[in-house]
Formats: sequence, structure tokens, C-alpha cells
Amino acid sequence: MPGTLSDMDRPLEPLWRGLLVYRVLTLISVSVLVLVRLDDYAAPAGALAVLAVMTVWTALTAHGYLSGPSGRRGRLAVADLVVTTGVMATTPFVLTPAQLDAGIPGMGSIWTPGAALACAIAFGLRGGVAGALVTSAALLLSKGRLGTAELGDVQLLVLAGLTIGFASTVLRRWAERLRGAVAAQAAAAERERLARSIHDGVLQVLAHVRRRGAELGGGAGRLGVLAGEQEVALRTLLTGGSVAADAAGRRDLGAALRALTSSLVTVSAPAHPVELPAATVDELVAVVRAALTNAAVHVGADAQAWVLVEDAGATVEISVRDDGPGIPAGRLAEAEEQGRLGVARSMRGRVHELGGTIDCDTGPGRGTEWIIRVPTAGVRT
Repeated sequence: MPGTLSDMDRPLEPLWRGLLVYRVLTLISVSVLVLVRLDDYAAPAGALAVLAVMTVWTALTAHGYLSGPSGRRGRLAVADLVVTTGVMATTPFVLTPAQLDAGIPGMGSIWTPGAALACAIAFGLRGGVAGALVTSAALLLSKGRLGTAELGDVQLLVLAGLTIGFASTVLRRWAERLRGAVAAQAAAAERERLARSIHDGVLQVLAHVRRRGAELGGGAGRLGVLAGEQEVALRTLLTGGSVAADAAGRRDLGAALRALTSSLVTVSAPAHPVELPAATVDELVAVVRAALTNAAVHVGADAQAWVLVEDAGATVEISVRDDGPGIPAGRLAEAEEQGRLGVARSMRGRVHELGGTIDCDTGPGRGTEWIIRVPTAGVRT
């Protein structure tokens, strides 16, 4: 039933339907051939019995291939290959030696490639090649010879398995990409709806708190900084959302960091994707966000910051720089001794767990620059 099909099954429906049309037409052709030459067979009753098995199996596979989900279709394709090789194995018992010497097709004839094609559709390129090789071996063993006709049949089987298997693989990848595009479009539509709903409420309140906090200073100033951080985070979520991971679980670090861009934060990243495991990207974004928060808290709500991403091949380097007065010598060690472990845990701890390094270049009057280096190979996933 169509309702049982998944999104990954539907793109393959034309191939399955085409296979069944092929199976029915070749069954009719083989049936006519067997019935016309029935008296020439060494075992006419055996030929009719094999023909009956082929007819029943064609009906069963037609139902399974049209209505089953991908998992069941895969199992049915393997069973199809077993039944088909069994049909081919009857050739030396049904045909006479004279028929074999004359090049008469074995039992099943042009009906038998259907099993290899089913494996190609169900399992892709590898399935098509494997199905074609098994069917070819059964053909050669059943006829006990390797002539020009048999060699041509083997070539056609392998070519058909390669072609249909490649088409199946391409359709699966296309369906996966289409599903990702549809999901991204739906997410964008939802973000737009949320943005319209809260733009005149929450964002304006946060912006007002940020401005008033900066004007009042003191504790109110700190509250204004926090409100500004949440305003930026909320605007980023509504306008950009999170960067989706691909099928291999990797994300573009540059795109993820560009989501932190604001009127105070400038992000520069390579034009090409800087792909890392999604968990690694999340950790690095958290480190950069912590550095930006420190700049806003210690330099001021209007502090400018610059984030630079460089892809060095074996490593990825991230620089986070602000235009503040710099961190006094010994301040970071003093903060860690006093139990204020934001830098130690949020930044250094995360980077070290990824097998990377983090350095701080700072001094009076020249701002602060955090330099983060993480290996692209062997990072934690």
C-alpha cells in the first residue's frame, strides 16, 4: 500500500514498476517458447513445472515489490536471486544435450536477469554487481559451457546490474538531498513565523534593557550586557537557525560561526566549507561565544570583536580579537585560583578535549586575541 512507503522508497517506485513490467513480458515470452518447443525437451513435465514456478513467483514478487517497504523489498530481492538460480539449475535436467549444443537458452532464459535487477534497485551499485555475478555463475554452471552466447549473456547481465544499480544509488542520494532541502525550507518558514510573532515584543524589550543598562552602569550595566547577548542570540536563531549536519554527521564551521555576526562582531571565514564533526563544531562555537562574552563583560557593551577562521588543511585556526585595553598580566591565573573558571573550563577545557591548543595574546592598550588551533583529523566526534 502506498501509505507504507517511506520518503526514501518513493523515488525508486518507477524502477520497481519497470522491473515488474519486464518480468511479466519476459515471462510471457519464455512461456510461449517453452510451449511451442515442449515436445523437444528431455522432460516436458519438468519444463511445465518450472514454468509454473516462474509464474507463481512472478505474481508473489509483483505484490512484494509494489507494496513493501525498502527492508522487505531487499529481503525479497535476495530470495528472488535464490529462486532464480534454482530455476536455472534445472536446465541440465530439462533440456537435451542437443538443445544445449544448439545454443538454446537455459530454463528461465531472459526472465532470469530480473533477480539481478531487483538486487540493483534494492541495494544500489554493489547489489547490482553482486546479483549479476551470481546470476552469471548460475548460468555458466547450469549450461556447463562458456561459449560466445554465454559470454554475451554475462556481459549483458553485468552491464544491466551496473546501470540499474547506479540509477538506484543516484535516486537515493537525490531523495536524501531533497528531504534535507524540504526540512530546511520548513525550518526557515517556521523561523519567519516566529520572527513576526516576537519581533515587536521580546526583541524590543531586550534592546531597551540593553540601552538603559548601558546608560545606568553598575549592576544595571551588567544586566544590559546579558540582555544584549540574548538579543543577539535570539536574532541569530530567528534569522539563521542552526547549521544542519550532512549525512556523515559533519557541519560547516564557517557557517556556524557566521551566525554569531552582529553589529559588534565581524566574522571572516573561507568561502569553501570547513567541515568538521558536528560535535566538534558545537564545542568550537561555544568557545568563541565565551570569548565574545568575556569581551562584552570586561571591555564594554559596545566592544568590537573580530573572528577569523583559517583552514590550514591539517588544522583549523580560529582567532577571536577585541579592541579592549587587554588583560593585565596574571589576571587569568588569579581568576582561576579564586574559582572563577569560565576561561579555564569553557574555553581551555573544551579545546584541550578536542586535541587542540588555545593561546591568549594580550597586553595593555592592544586588546586581547584568543588563538585556537584544532586538528581536522582525529578530532572527537
